[in-house]
Amino acid sequence: MGSIMEVIVVEVPELGNHAHLVHDGAHALVVDPPRDWRPLELAAEEAGVRIAAVADTHVHNDYVSGAPGLARRHGADYWLSADEQVHVDRLGVRGGDILGVGDLVVQVLSTPGHTLHHQSFLVTDPESGARTVFSGGSLLHGTVGRTDLVDPLLSRMMGRAQWESARQLGALDDRVGLHPTHGFGSLCAATVPGGGVHGTIGDERGTNPVLRTPRDTYVEALVAGFGPVPRYYRHMSALNRAGAGATPVLPPTEVDEVAVHAAVRAGSWVIDLRSRHAFARAHLTGSVNIEDCPQLATYAGWLVPWGTDVVLVSDSPDDLAAGVHDLAQIGMTVRATHLLGPVDTWLDSTDYRVADWATYSRSPRGSVTLDVRLDAEYHASHLPDSMHVPLHDLDGAIGRLPAGQVWVHCRSGFRAAIAASLLARRGRDVVLVTDDWDAIGSIGLPTVASRPAA
Repeated sequence: MGSIMEVIVVEVPELGNHAHLVHDGAHALVVDPPRDWRPLELAAEEAGVRIAAVADTHVHNDYVSGAPGLARRHGADYWLSADEQVHVDRLGVRGGDILGVGDLVVQVLSTPGHTLHHQSFLVTDPESGARTVFSGGSLLHGTVGRTDLVDPLLSRMMGRAQWESARQLGALDDRVGLHPTHGFGSLCAATVPGGGVHGTIGDERGTNPVLRTPRDTYVEALVAGFGPVPRYYRHMSALNRAGAGATPVLPPTEVDEVAVHAAVRAGSWVIDLRSRHAFARAHLTGSVNIEDCPQLATYAGWLVPWGTDVVLVSDSPDDLAAGVHDLAQIGMTVRATHLLGPVDTWLDSTDYRVADWATYSRSPRGSVTLDVRLDAEYHASHLPDSMHVPLHDLDGAIGRLPAGQVWVHCRSGFRAAIAASLLARRGRDVVLVTDDWDAIGSIGLPTVASRPAA
């Protein structure tokens, strides 16, 4: 007889994560829900099952958990490590605990490494013997979760724990399903995860470096490969320990253009969600362009000083609603929104040029070329006459850039568009290069590689 256990994967693209609902046909366990848990609730309704338990594998670093609110709404138990200090009602669980969700048997596994008290949940269907493990930020598809987010000074110690935890999960039967929370796009992953949404322990055993590399060798390579940490991450733990995900998000106020300009003068961040090309053609003076896309929350949370007043503008009501939603997932409150009318009705606007690599190759060499990619990207290949300031450091470095027109680029144009708007906001003459970096070879522009500073 086939298994009655079903796993429903809910993608959370604005966080680069996955949440999961596993059920026996009547009762369900939800693992690592985001603040907006409605898609999981809808999945339970469509499956005709009751949410009986909600679990967090760890106190999250990258988003506000919706687990406390979802559990409260359904009168379900909220499972979290008993060793975590939190200010929400929860059922504290420890490694080795055996719990039930309807006919399903759930074993709690202690898998520290991504956080000190990280846990995984091994779910078994006794009728068929099918098993699947929800590994959170421990063993991921092709990689593991970062070990430097709790405290960079502990990254090697946590790395050794992560290796041990991954090996514990890797010792499970080949057929055990593997369902991590952090996926493609999550900066909680040590490297870009491979594979897709579905996989098994057997798949990882043959390909995942953590299951094929001696501990100390693996840990050194792991720690050496970490990139920067988004600044908003440092605030997520406190919000989750306080149960912020159980608090409703207040709707923003709709304001007119005069109020938007007043917000700019008052030091607010006015974020324009339109495309980079539309923004370059015309935008409200002082606004910053972060396109409405799955990376919006990550880069807004990274760049906007925590607690700063935020106003969103766009010519699309749907994009404004999506922006408010996505920023709420990381605890950012949007105070106001403004729906843009026709450009010729605006009180005050600015623009700047957009170019491709062919145009750049014909530009005067006296211009400043600014590369805003990450350190690893820059060191792998860059234009020999370019300056390098990663996007997340740019706002504080604009005053130190040389005088003159600034041609700014990244890998695909998304980060460069943000950078161009930051430069324009500070009064710089800017040209946005939107071509893909890979297209530079066809133009014949020379590139060089360099070693990172010791």
